[in-house]
Amino acid sequence: MTIITGAAGFIGSCLLQYLNKQGETDIILVDEFSREDKNRNFLGKKYREIKHRNVFLNWLKNTNETIDLIYHLGARTDTTEQDTAIFDELNLNYSKEIWRICTKKSIPLIYASSAATYGLGENNYDDNHQIIKELKPLNPYGVSKNEFDKWVMQQTTTPPFWAGLKFFNVYGPNEYHKGRMASVIFHTVRQIKKTGAMKLFRSHRADYENGQQSRDFIYVKDVVSICHWLAENRPENGLYNVGTGTARPFYDLAKNTFLAMELEPKISFIDTPIDIRETYQYFTEANMDKLRKAGYDKPFFSLEKGVEDYVKNYLVEEIIW
Repeated sequence: MTIITGAAGFIGSCLLQYLNKQGETDIILVDEFSREDKNRNFLGKKYREIKHRNVFLNWLKNTNETIDLIYHLGARTDTTEQDTAIFDELNLNYSKEIWRICTKKSIPLIYASSAATYGLGENNYDDNHQIIKELKPLNPYGVSKNEFDKWVMQQTTTPPFWAGLKFFNVYGPNEYHKGRMASVIFHTVRQIKKTGAMKLFRSHRADYENGQQSRDFIYVKDVVSICHWLAENRPENGLYNVGTGTARPFYDLAKNTFLAMELEPKISFIDTPIDIRETYQYFTEANMDKLRKAGYDKPFFSLEKGVEDYVKNYLVEEIIW
């Protein structure tokens, strides 16, 4: 049996689809399940049952069923949320309890960390355990993810296999419920449908031209492939970057969205909102050497191919994967 927390969410529901395609159906889904716009992400997919996150930990402690692996992807992911108590409860303490139970019951664990832990990249973007204490995340979400990583590094007893995945900028189907936190591709299609144009954030730094702020964008189909590969191959325990290793400008992302819709790009710029301006990352790029050396050798979707697949096959009609 496999368990996915955050199973109604973006990456969790895509992972469920990927596992189904591999023939896996003995899966328990864990989430909060209160939003219909999220719940449609797992409709029609194959799984054993669902469990609310509030009862899951008690069930996990007491069940005698054999659990092959837990993918712990559930978290509060809003980077604009400032209430640290929410992150302490959902991202830190809940994750610690899952870790403790997995350790006691010898259950392999793959959990979601985040590239938000890297802050402005003062220590580069290397999934090196030695720099975890030096990282300076820019918001409470990133802090909560880094605090859990730091706690994990201090543990002398661990699950038989564990991997913490530092997801970079993930995009793809099933993010329709995310609102402001959805990818730029999602917002570009919405704006094109409404106005025929797209507005990106203006640069507020002299060393970046408008639209040239760059991130490591990775298609969700690559993300779930990596998750499954780690579960199957179980390389060395540790933190792993999950990106492509290549940063691309937001302008390229928006331009390729227009092209996927067979439209000429019409892009302008607006000021970055005040509430995120001081903590806005202008550049991220994953060092992918560790995962590649561990044996993951599949090619990643290029930005062009990923955007084309997402827009044409899912986003225009808001189809679930």
